[in-house]
Amino acid sequence: MTSLPGMERWAGKTAVVTGAGSGIGAGVAAALAAAGMRVVAVDRKEEAAITEALNQLKCTSNVTARQCDVSDLSQLGETFRWLDQHHGGVSVLVSSAGMLLPGQITDVGLNPLDEEVLCQTLDVNTTAVVMCAKHAVACMKRHGIDGHIININSLAGHYIPFNSDMNVYSASKYAITAFTQALKQELAHFKSKIKVTSISPGAVSSNMASKMLDVLDKDRNARPALKPADIAHAVLYALSTPPNVNVNELTITSVTETRL
Repeated sequence: MTSLPGMERWAGKTAVVTGAGSGIGAGVAAALAAAGMRVVAVDRKEEAAITEALNQLKCTSNVTARQCDVSDLSQLGETFRWLDQHHGGVSVLVSSAGMLLPGQITDVGLNPLDEEVLCQTLDVNTTAVVMCAKHAVACMKRHGIDGHIININSLAGHYIPFNSDMNVYSASKYAITAFTQALKQELAHFKSKIKVTSISPGAVSSNMASKMLDVLDKDRNARPALKPADIAHAVLYALSTPPNVNVNELTITSVTETRL
């Protein structure tokens, strides 16, 4: 992927990408490394598995794998302390880790999620994003960095799909829509120059999307879907804007995608 004009100001600086062991996260990590950033690729997978996933994308330099379950607050805190010590702070955070297990909120339907899975979905999709941003802002402030926080959201964070199997996921992503706007407002109120962007893709080719299509009994080969590289390009676009410009929200779909 060719780097966009404006990305040169991030060259040599540290980007943290969560969920970097597959899908969108891996695509974003590879694109940022290719653009000259030092990337810390975070995933709950073992570090060797993260590295292998990125090697398959021909990402062989500028990347350090870091195992961390972002829903575990102690692991998350330790990871950001490690970033402080070994990377001199964080300039860019891309929160891409996500979880989608089909099922309903209550037992009124035929496929209720058990409590553990429901809470885990909220922990990964919502709480972890909030806490990653909190740590990142504190780190940027300590090091005097006017950084950029990018939350990988979803179109399901802007409307409720017709299929009730996506209700928990959609609720968790609606929270990210509100949180991203609130965080931007808070930083602006206190005159911080840290940028905040929400990127909301439609269907993207990934293991997570495949699980949903199985439940919906859809032909995944017939349904249009973006590639992780398409989302990575959107991340580069948001990062490449001048320091005085903030991209608040990007929604991205395949040209012929229709709503679920």
